Amino acid sequence: MTSTQQRAELQHSKKGSVPCITMPMLESFPIPIPRPEEQACIVASLDKFDALTSSIIEGLPREIELRRKQYEYYRDLLLSFPKLQEVAA
Repeated sequence: MTSTQQRAELQHSKKGSVPCITMPMLESFPIPIPRPEEQACIVASLDKFDALTSSIIEGLPREIELRRKQYEYYRDLLLSFPKLQEVAA
């Protein structure tokens, strides 16, 4: 909450143990709307975030499968001991 919003809230709130804001007071609060340039910047940021989230959702199962195969490969490599006959020969 910005300091302007805080000041507006305090000016309109009723004093007591807990400040109370009625619906007409809430409706009279100014709501700042960003300039079109700022809105475009916000939209661009949200679009980048959405693209990143989508790629994670699509790519994550594939990455998990690749890591599982990699784990199995190295596990088998480390735990496959030569048979006793091969060692004695």
